[in-house]
Amino acid sequence: MRQVLFALPLVAAAAGTLAVGLPAQMGSGWSEADLALVRSLSLDTLPPVAPDPSNRVAEDPRAAKLGREFFFETRFSSTGEIACATCHLPDRQFQDDHALAQGVGRTDRRTMPIAGMARSPFLFWDGRKDSLWAQALGPLESAVEHGGDRTQYARLVAEHYADDYAAIFGPLPDLSALPPHAGPVAEPTVAAAWDAMAEADRQAVNIVFANIGKAIAAFERTIDPPVTRFDEWVASPQFPDAGLLTEDEVAGLRVFIGEGQCINCHNGPLLTDNHFHNTGVPAAPGLPEDRGREVGARLVREDPFNCLGPHSDASASQCTELRFMAPETHEMLRAFKTPSLRGATGRPPYMHAGQFGSIDQVIAHYAAAPDAPAGHSELRPIKLDEAERRQIEAFLRSLDAPAAAGGATPEG
Repeated sequence: MRQVLFALPLVAAAAGTLAVGLPAQMGSGWSEADLALVRSLSLDTLPPVAPDPSNRVAEDPRAAKLGREFFFETRFSSTGEIACATCHLPDRQFQDDHALAQGVGRTDRRTMPIAGMARSPFLFWDGRKDSLWAQALGPLESAVEHGGDRTQYARLVAEHYADDYAAIFGPLPDLSALPPHAGPVAEPTVAAAWDAMAEADRQAVNIVFANIGKAIAAFERTIDPPVTRFDEWVASPQFPDAGLLTEDEVAGLRVFIGEGQCINCHNGPLLTDNHFHNTGVPAAPGLPEDRGREVGARLVREDPFNCLGPHSDASASQCTELRFMAPETHEMLRAFKTPSLRGATGRPPYMHAGQFGSIDQVIAHYAAAPDAPAGHSELRPIKLDEAERRQIEAFLRSLDAPAAAGGATPEG
């Protein structure tokens, strides 16, 4: 992996009031190369969501509408109280503000926001899924997230969504003779019921299960981050002289793309490289060892719902990300995905398990570049004074979503 001098792979950033300052006068001091970097961070450069060949209904508005209903459906859980939206709250940037996600139990990682995730080749902090639809299936069967099982979910669709499902995917199979609870899950009785089913019945249920994920993915593909003051500034005819950013925000941007080298990992219009890095983040107290991408790379290869699997609509030649993915190595130990910094100042706490409670703590960590608890950190120490740390935080606030957009819920 390349060395990172300074980066900010935050889960989120601390909320607070906007830094007060005079409008920045910016006509001088910017090279053409710097301005090109700044423009590359704007949403104006965000390309349309690419087609997903593994999901034939990805662009079907009927699937997006059904997926939206699934997203908010609490009956997709063992308790009848947990939906995708329980952790991915629309009015909280599709995350939940907790250090560790809370479903029917507590997970070992922070909830990642959804906006723009359709542009990421690998999902979760460790990249163990390679599509939105495969990602959506994982929590449904997790014992600490939704806690349900495949026949339960297939029966729910048959009882409450049969017509909408059939219009998109075709008729449902006959599920009447199947056990009410069966699936390859941690609960022994449910797993035993799954093993006792005929192979043809298991495959019929697997198809319904995969299609649940594909519908949810069609909805999630409609969720993109909103335009921010930073984007409005870059789009202004007077750029880079428009006074839409404060002097501190502009100074923080200079550090971000310059000596801070934050842009090494937080680049592009979503401010993420979608890669995995060991940045020496401390282990979270009381949690089991988390090996990050080292394990995630293996899991995505083994996933029956990956792009090369039997439920993918893609040909093998279309699964380039998975086929040419770097093999898991010790270098990937404790490497975690770079999150987007858009809206980050409204999403505390930070890192993959909420290890840091403030932006300043995160910046201090990256400046100090301590040794990793396991594996090898990519960071190198860098000197940042108090003013520069404050300015980086000020710049991040220019990426905040407007209040009116913060709770927007896309229609399916």
